[in-house]
Amino acid sequence: MTFSPESNADEAEVSERVDEAIEGNDVVLFMKGNRLMPQCGYSQRALELIGKHVEEFETVDVLPALPQYREALADHSGWETIPQTYAGGEFIGGSDVLAELDERGELAAELGAE
Repeated sequence: MTFSPESNADEAEVSERVDEAIEGNDVVLFMKGNRLMPQCGYSQRALELIGKHVEEFETVDVLPALPQYREALADHSGWETIPQTYAGGEFIGGSDVLAELDERGELAAELGAE
């Protein structure tokens, strides 16, 4: 499943895409850019950390509709910053939280990889 949002996407459409991505994937990363070309260091770091523990996971590029994605994601997590990681429908955190969990040896379990 790959989402290719357009810049004219309205809030309801983006909110529906966010809901579908969270509910339809074991692990999903909302990021700036894509897996092949991350557009910020935080997104790159999140990709690397998740990839250490999970082979297959969904990524969603938020840049084409960034304001709408920020709002839709904040409704789920209470947090507007990107990247955001969800596993099993639950908000895990951004790259800093992923790094902390990895350092403590807890990230694999949070991602459902154990």
